[in-house]
Amino acid sequence: MARMDVMSEHGDATQTSHISGGTTVDDTSHLKQERAIRTRRTILDAAAEVFARHGYPNVTIKDIADGADMTKGAVYFHFSNKEALAVAVTEEFYRRLNEIVTPALEGDHSSPSTVVDVLLRTAGGFRDDVYVKAGARLQIERPYIKAEMPVPYVGFTSLIVELLQECRAAGRLPERAVPEALARVLVSALFGAQHISWVQNDRADIVERVEEILDAFALLSVPAR
Repeated sequence: MARMDVMSEHGDATQTSHISGGTTVDDTSHLKQERAIRTRRTILDAAAEVFARHGYPNVTIKDIADGADMTKGAVYFHFSNKEALAVAVTEEFYRRLNEIVTPALEGDHSSPSTVVDVLLRTAGGFRDDVYVKAGARLQIERPYIKAEMPVPYVGFTSLIVELLQECRAAGRLPERAVPEALARVLVSALFGAQHISWVQNDRADIVERVEEILDAFALLSVPAR
């Protein structure tokens, strides 16, 4: 964080003023920034919770303020409108997806088991992480959000393509396998499964559903005649 200098009455910006008790203005500014960061996070947590539970069209700023135990004015101080909150939650959704799959990427990128691990970890995120739940729902509700939203799952699909390309280069996929097509099918199956699991069982069985998908792929992977 850049050091915040306070001008003295003589215009000297190289000295830091002090307030009573020996606390510097720099210290006070740092504490304010930390408090603002915590407040913003509390608001985002509340927004993710209500977006995931009720959906964007049915949520008001008051709902978010109530969930954060704050006033509407406090919410508006950090976010200009509901659209800005939706965008921020969606951005956190993609950050969480990256965080969730990172441990899987520490393994052998040329092994199909790494792809399996990425898919299963992502499924677990849909079950356990409120930002992932909210982000997935917000992507479905994009037509209601009058703000520019990320194109869904482009980066995730690219990751699966890259991993499958490495698998094929290492001879661990059938020669007839096309990484791009296989990635599209796997990603569609994963996100379709999470949606069905959500509407039918509040995603309690999403990991099991993805395991079933992977088992089905294994059964279908027979040599071409």
